[in-house]
Amino acid sequence: MHTARPALAAALLAVAGCSLAPHYAPPVTKAPPTFKEVGDWTAATPLDAAPRGAWWATFRDPVLDGLEARIEGASPTLAAALARYDQSRATADVAAADRTPTITANAGGERARVSARRPLTTGNPATYNNFSLGASLDYELDLWGRVRNSVRAGRVDAEASAADLASVRLSLQGSLADAYFRLRGLDAEAELLRQTVAAYSRARDLTSTRHEGGIASGLDVNRADTLLSSAKAQISDVANQRATVEHEIAALVGEVASSFSVAPVVLPLEPPMVSAGLPSELLQRRPDVAEAERRIAAANLRIGVARAAFYPSLSLGLSGGVQATSGSIFSSPATYWALGPAAALLTVFDGGRHRAQLRISRAEYDEASADYRSTVLTAFREVEDGLAAAHNLASEATDQRAAAAAAERTRDLALTRYRDGASDYLEVVTAQTSALDAERATLALQTQRMQTSVALIRALGGGYEPVTPS
Repeated sequence: MHTARPALAAALLAVAGCSLAPHYAPPVTKAPPTFKEVGDWTAATPLDAAPRGAWWATFRDPVLDGLEARIEGASPTLAAALARYDQSRATADVAAADRTPTITANAGGERARVSARRPLTTGNPATYNNFSLGASLDYELDLWGRVRNSVRAGRVDAEASAADLASVRLSLQGSLADAYFRLRGLDAEAELLRQTVAAYSRARDLTSTRHEGGIASGLDVNRADTLLSSAKAQISDVANQRATVEHEIAALVGEVASSFSVAPVVLPLEPPMVSAGLPSELLQRRPDVAEAERRIAAANLRIGVARAAFYPSLSLGLSGGVQATSGSIFSSPATYWALGPAAALLTVFDGGRHRAQLRISRAEYDEASADYRSTVLTAFREVEDGLAAAHNLASEATDQRAAAAAAERTRDLALTRYRDGASDYLEVVTAQTSALDAERATLALQTQRMQTSVALIRALGGGYEPVTPS
């Protein structure tokens, strides 16, 4: 008999250490040896927890630095993500509480009178007090890993929520940088239009003078007026676009649009150079990939929780306390205690509920796996898109600058020819319109290149080493 007790205890401990969750290994997505668009890279372990730093400092813009710093403490979107993370941590703590016994205290008091004719006994009526103070303990033996897997799933969910927080932060930072460079692009375009209006005004004055001298026709004056008024209207349109972008930035940094402003400044829109040999660690640092992987791990653990429902659950109880009818309850010799109940519960028939829950858990695991693969494929696509855009837009910008320079020469030549009487004003109007369109296209392209740099850094997880031009 004494020999059987240690053996039984050892058997219970062995069973209590088991888990019904399937063996988990993160899904593997076959990666190409190189990025198709540019450079070689090397496969590496995930670095999603590595610090990304102030990646926007690469653009060397103090105003952008100040705006990015305001996101952390003022953005309601980031605050909501932080609250979700806190919720997930608290949920994990709730699940972890099941690993420890539940202890409750109770106290009671009553004054009662029993009848002399009460059932099953005879005697005189009696009036008495009954005071009690006690405690009870309940504990579930985690034989099949239900509690352990629930706790682990809660912790993994918290890790996924932390990755989601990082993803939201990176998204906000990228959105702010994108909006900021659109704002600066509009500032440059507004300045171009102001210079254009000044130039068109001088051309209009020249045309008016020639018309008064009988050299130019009224048609030429009307054409000059049309071009000048059109340029002024475009200034108002750009101002409207700028106001909209400025309001967008205000919302991103948690400010009321009515009291927020960014002073107009014309900056050289030249994006930083990105190394052609980008290492894979930067791609692996994407927080959305880390979050998707953690969701799979949590779903895998919940399969174990669903499986444990098919096995009996065993719980233990313990209670005790003191009673008294008068005097101090703590000096009363009337103690009581109970060991138990020790209860085993096994569901015999539930109409297929447990099997359906197991199917749900497995389907959730499959869904999380598919989402992970989709996230990884999206990550590779976004990096390839960014690399291709950075390369192609750089070539396009070179050609566009050449086109703008040629259009400016044509405009100047057309104006000279008109001044010398070698052509009519229609030739000047055509040249001026073409030059303005080419210059605006150049500015739009430069803005797009800045946005592409932001998108590429964001696709890489929020950080890279800039290349110093030789």
